[in-house]
Order: sequence, then structure tokens, then C-alpha cells
Amino acid sequence: MPAQIDIKEVHWLLDIVQCIDVGVIVLDRQYRIEVWNSFMENHSGLGPDEVHGKVIFELFPEIDETWLRRKVDTVVQLGTRAFSLWEQRPYLMHFKNYQPITGQEDFMYQNVTLLPLAASHGVVEHLCAVVYDMTAAATHKKQLAARDAD
Repeated sequence: MPAQIDIKEVHWLLDIVQCIDVGVIVLDRQYRIEVWNSFMENHSGLGPDEVHGKVIFELFPEIDETWLRRKVDTVVQLGTRAFSLWEQRPYLMHFKNYQPITGQEDFMYQNVTLLPLAASHGVVEHLCAVVYDMTAAATHKKQLAARDAD
């Protein structure tokens, strides 16, 4: 019998998901958005009510649909995480760069982790995408490369 979940713990977990400084998106297998945390809201300008149930490719046409579907298929089939680094693909979604100190970049560079989310019966029915703002690291790496080229 599974352990009983304390409602207070669920509340804490939801608070953490909303407050961490990374984007958290949960998609169903039809790519409809189920969870959209405050990081995503702040950077996209779209609230959870505006995105819930919508297909992510319709809201963000800049996403390379073929690439993301291939990545997700691998995650689902293998049941393992997959990663995308900003050096390979600068971003998943084109967000403006809002960092006042490193404001040299026009957009937010992003690392993305894709996590399989299995239902209680073990089948992966959802996927979590975690979006990390890597703009500061990208800026520093580009500055070092430019300096080394001189």
C-alpha cells in the first residue's frame, strides 16, 4: 500500500515549484500544458490560466517541434532524462533577457532538462521540462572567447 501523502507536504512542494528560479512546465502526451510555474509566467508574460490545456507549439511557434517531439519520444521510451544545453540550442522558448547586469544579450539562453513523469501504474503519461536561465554563463563564455581571439 502506498504511503499516505500529507496535504501539508503537497502544499510545500507546490510552493517550492512556484518559487524556485527555474521554469517548470508539465506537459501531457499531446503537448498540452498542465503546470506552468511563476518563472514561466514572469518570463513569457502568460499566466497559468492563459496556457493551461493549450498545446505548447501553438503558444510558442519558435519551438522546433520536430526536435522536441524526438527528444520527448526518447524520454518516454527509455524512461530517462534528456538534456539540451544552450551551446547546442540557445533556447527552447524565445524570452527576452531581463538581467540588468548582463543585459548585453537580447534573449535568455537556456538549458533544458526533460523528465519523464510516470503515472501510478508505471506508464509515462506526462513530461516535465525544467528551463534554466543560462544567460550569465553564456555572456561570460562569449566574452572570454572574444578576449582569447584578440
